[in-house]
Amino acid sequence: MKKNQLFTIRVALTVALGGFLMGFDASVISGVVKFIEPQFDLTKIQLGWSVSSLTLFATLAMMAAGPVSDRIGRRTVLKWAAVLFAFSAVGSALAPNFTLLVIARMIGGIGVGSSLIIAPLFIAEISPPKMRGRLVSFNQLNIVLGISVAFFTNYLILRLGSSEASWVATLGIEQYNWRWMLGLEALPAILYFVALFFVPRSPRWLMLKGKNDEAMTVLVRANEEENARLEFENIKASLQSTTKKEKIPLRELFQPALKLVLVIGVGLAILQQITGINSVFFYAPMIFEQSGIGTDAAFSQAILVGLTNLVFTLVAILFIDKLGRKPLLGIGLAGIAIFMFILAYGFNAATYQLTADTIEQMPERVDKEALYSIQDQQFDSDVKFKRKLNEILEPSILKEYESELIAGAIDSNPLLILIGILGFVASFAVSLGPVMWVLFSELFPNWIRGLAISFVGFINSAVSFSVQLIFPWELSTLGTSGTFLIYGIFGAIGLIFVLMVVPETKGKSLEELEKILVKS
Repeated sequence: MKKNQLFTIRVALTVALGGFLMGFDASVISGVVKFIEPQFDLTKIQLGWSVSSLTLFATLAMMAAGPVSDRIGRRTVLKWAAVLFAFSAVGSALAPNFTLLVIARMIGGIGVGSSLIIAPLFIAEISPPKMRGRLVSFNQLNIVLGISVAFFTNYLILRLGSSEASWVATLGIEQYNWRWMLGLEALPAILYFVALFFVPRSPRWLMLKGKNDEAMTVLVRANEEENARLEFENIKASLQSTTKKEKIPLRELFQPALKLVLVIGVGLAILQQITGINSVFFYAPMIFEQSGIGTDAAFSQAILVGLTNLVFTLVAILFIDKLGRKPLLGIGLAGIAIFMFILAYGFNAATYQLTADTIEQMPERVDKEALYSIQDQQFDSDVKFKRKLNEILEPSILKEYESELIAGAIDSNPLLILIGILGFVASFAVSLGPVMWVLFSELFPNWIRGLAISFVGFINSAVSFSVQLIFPWELSTLGTSGTFLIYGIFGAIGLIFVLMVVPETKGKSLEELEKILVKS
């Protein structure tokens, strides 16, 4: 491998560590919700708020991240994001109440929103056209790696809590398990902050600020010299062809010339989240518990979600510059619709019935006399079963032991549900996960890219916030089957959108794409 390729890969991998922190920070909460719901006596909407509050502030940060990075630089924004990740991790772990936990999560959300926008933008601006798809996908790869590590560390901490080792008791891992889950993120956040001092500034940003000599130096390190000079001239021509203002107003995005790229960007931004991926990532153990396998098994199967996500993201990276963006989106969205329909069927076929034996096996704190009042009564949906439990048990007891009650009553096919979830995650990871961000980095012209990516990122995050917030409520109101059926329908609609509207962008420079997609 050539020296300039090694340099570019090293820079891309370092910058993409922001994706790791984003994935870890967002998904670590999946292991926490089970414990904070009874501890802080949360309603379903409050539980959703504990998850989605991070995304709310990530949404706000996305709107500011692009323009701010245009002023102070991509690298500087990422350094501040690393600081916020570390502060959020420590603050969340030490939070004495629900309010302070949410505030700490919101602070982390600013780091999430900033890194989610700026990391792929930075990588796209330093990458040669032939490597751009793969290198920008490094950020998505790190996001899924962060998700996988979060699922694994959650399971590890849960298992350590049952250990009799003296150091486990000394550290309070059983008593403060969810606090340890949240606090671990401080370590990679500090590492990321230090690593960013060893990457150069974006060549396109440098030229935007008139630092052409430094930009040329970076381009030569990232490309062969002849290609670097050609890239330099292309960037220069692109910047000169527009009237660059110090601050570009939002209304510039809605001019007729940008109509096509804006429709594509907004459509993909909505589609990526409305198909339910963050419901699975942020509530994975909760979903698996609904299939009746119990808490320990639910946490271990969540690891399979992370590993599936990781493996199929690697598949996407291998093929994104070979097959192209559009074929991967088509294959993935077809899979998303199919596997969500499988999930809906699997949960719809489940029945719930408590027998005398299963009632006797319930924890001591559960009112068994109350459960005997519904002994051998069969319920054909999880909504009806939970509604009945809510009538006969104290709410705090039901929150704490819902997993055990479902496991004792459900008659379902957990393997079918596992296949549905893993198939859905694989379909997402090979398509919408990495491909959307690659397309975002390619669709918009140089002069407005920062603002445009912030805008579509804002929409993406706003939809994600809504999905996360209402998911616990959906499960209790619509049931698991109804919730996943809705996601499957959105996946089918998205497939039609991609086939009819989204273009292929592989192998073209950013300047070539601007000439093709942006009407003069």
